[in-house]
Amino acid sequence: MTVRAPAVAGIFYPGRAEDLRRTIDGLIPAGPKERVVALVAPHAGYVYSGRVAGAVYGRVEIPAEVVVLCFNHRGRGSAFALPPQDAWRTPLGDAPVDAALLGRIRSAFPEAEPDAAGHDEEHSGEVQVPFLQRLRPGVRIAPVALSGGLDDAGFERLRRFGRALAEVEGDFLVVASTDLNHYEDQETTLRKDGAAIRAMEALDEEGLRETLTREDVSMCGAAPVVAALAYAKARGARRARTVLHATSGDVTGDYGRVVGYVGMTIPPGNESDQ
Repeated sequence: MTVRAPAVAGIFYPGRAEDLRRTIDGLIPAGPKERVVALVAPHAGYVYSGRVAGAVYGRVEIPAEVVVLCFNHRGRGSAFALPPQDAWRTPLGDAPVDAALLGRIRSAFPEAEPDAAGHDEEHSGEVQVPFLQRLRPGVRIAPVALSGGLDDAGFERLRRFGRALAEVEGDFLVVASTDLNHYEDQETTLRKDGAAIRAMEALDEEGLRETLTREDVSMCGAAPVVAALAYAKARGARRARTVLHATSGDVTGDYGRVVGYVGMTIPPGNESDQ
């Protein structure tokens, strides 16, 4: 069996199983959970964005299969990179890679292809996995690392991927991994983030692209979010809900240079307006 070793354990999140379990349990609030078609979660270190990630994961009933749309920060390899490994390791154990689900994704969207380079040293998908493991022991994951810009061609490929994903058989959750505006002051970041969040709430991927350009929002996971919005709309969803929006300044107390984080759920169409 081939296993992807953790790249950021002990850096972005605790490297010891006991400490990691305690940390995640402290980040996930108690409360009712709902089935959703997709969610948006941040991917910074848990000390900075873990409260936002915990808030959104704490609202969601995790199914047995989860598609994790990662952002390929380094742009290595395929623009739609599937992991070639059999499992991803975290301090909580090995999360099986769902080869059958990945095969169905590849059949629906042949541009997706096995490519380890897109996942090597990449944290955006890895930091989601311990939350999934803690909430759904034995969860099977299907990570897809997305890269490329939001030019017309790249944007349409992401939309096509999202729509193709909606045709894939299975009762799976889609997780879109993103952080929002980077390294500006709190007031500027809240304004820019707010504009992006409004487009995301409306499931308006074209509006999101226009907002990111017009407002110069340095959102690093736009590709996963565009694909997730297209997926959710194809599944009949009408609107996303913001669970929590915060910045790194809320943790550090330094509001002069912050990063924005948002946790969102996208419920099925018959529930999204309630």
